[in-house]
Amino acid sequence: MTQPATTSHAPARQSGRRGAVPPQTQMSRQPPPADGAGPAAPAVHRTEADAARWPDVARPPSTGRARTAVARHLVGRALDRLSLAAPTAGSSPAAAAGPMLTLHDPDAFHRRIGRDGLIGFGESYMAGEWDSEDLAGVLTVLAGHVDELVPAPLRRLRGLWVSARPVADRNTRAGARVNIQHHYDLSNELFSAFLDPTLTYSSAVFAGLPARSESLAPAQHRKIDRLLDLAGVGDGTRLLEIGTGWGELALRAAARGARVTTLTLSAEQAALARERIAAAGLADRVEVQLRDYRDAEGRHDAVISVEMIEAVGAEFWNPYFAALRRSLAPGGRIALQTITMGHRRMLHTAATHTWISKYVFPGGLIPSRRAIAEHSAAAGLSTVADDGYGEHYAETLRLWRERFTANRHLVTALGFDTVFQRMWEFYLAYSEAGFRSRYLDVRQLLLTDRGAPASAS
Repeated sequence: MTQPATTSHAPARQSGRRGAVPPQTQMSRQPPPADGAGPAAPAVHRTEADAARWPDVARPPSTGRARTAVARHLVGRALDRLSLAAPTAGSSPAAAAGPMLTLHDPDAFHRRIGRDGLIGFGESYMAGEWDSEDLAGVLTVLAGHVDELVPAPLRRLRGLWVSARPVADRNTRAGARVNIQHHYDLSNELFSAFLDPTLTYSSAVFAGLPARSESLAPAQHRKIDRLLDLAGVGDGTRLLEIGTGWGELALRAAARGARVTTLTLSAEQAALARERIAAAGLADRVEVQLRDYRDAEGRHDAVISVEMIEAVGAEFWNPYFAALRRSLAPGGRIALQTITMGHRRMLHTAATHTWISKYVFPGGLIPSRRAIAEHSAAAGLSTVADDGYGEHYAETLRLWRERFTANRHLVTALGFDTVFQRMWEFYLAYSEAGFRSRYLDVRQLLLTDRGAPASAS
């Protein structure tokens, strides 16, 4: 759930590591930090940003005075109205209530936003030009008022400060492999620094909220078991998993007696998943394949795909659902877990190069429930069950962010520089804010072949 660009329009693939770190196969097991915000992101000065790795962060863009002035006016107006601007000398104590955004370099901040909108906003954080003691809080307020940040008459001119998604990010077979490896092959140890010991990189389902750090692993197992139950996975089930992760779902399915084929495009994930499966003595029940979902073979009693559709791209949603149905044996069941957003917002996002698509998930797009319904129906599938729990994802992301900040020394030791670390913290807080503001949701769905519907029980 990274990538700077040589310009604001074309991504460059790099990791922010100072040197090459060999692929790792063993994940470190760090004790979870105590609940809390963790250490603040380290301040960055532009002289610390490697211009070769972070060209758009190392220096603010050249922006015309008019655009900078418009950005200063609109941003200042929005921050004041939402009470996000840090108090100035002489302000009343009440002005400091709630999350605050502190500007260290207002000129660079406004130049970036004037040139690149929300991409510039994120890059300004990466450059250390602004900070907050409650980053997720600031971003939650902004996400909750995203439709009000720009006056209605100016929204029609959004093409002046947003750009289309790069053609190179398309999820063709070759493009999907590059995009997936770009994120998931960063380093197994990087993910170990903030995930729990199950190595599950998707929303958990907690027994109660707010969640505590020690409840994360049981909550991930609860989520996985719900999906296995939804798909009817038991002894002898032939299960296809699209999107292996680090193998936890395949492990729990095999422990039930299922025969599992699991697909991934990440070499690092595949290697570690195979090790974990072998260590559990389940290698005879699980086959990990480096294979595109479009090339899935065989018919299966159950198909499960967890937060995979977001990486497919709207252009390929029809082939994705067609592959799901093609892989299903008569009477079989498909269980999906997916992040969703509102349909209108999805359409705007699909046409826009965003900070997330530039730095975190190239080629990715979060679908709407309407889009899922339309594309799955076109493939001949019926939705039998649909359950949402977005507040659980917000808590999952909070715990990941707290673990990441608490283990920052491990990330530094892996060779990931300060700009990368601020980028990753912003990504986690940005995602958390999406769920807290209900801009985003996460759903578990049961799909069946329309010609052979299954019970949701």
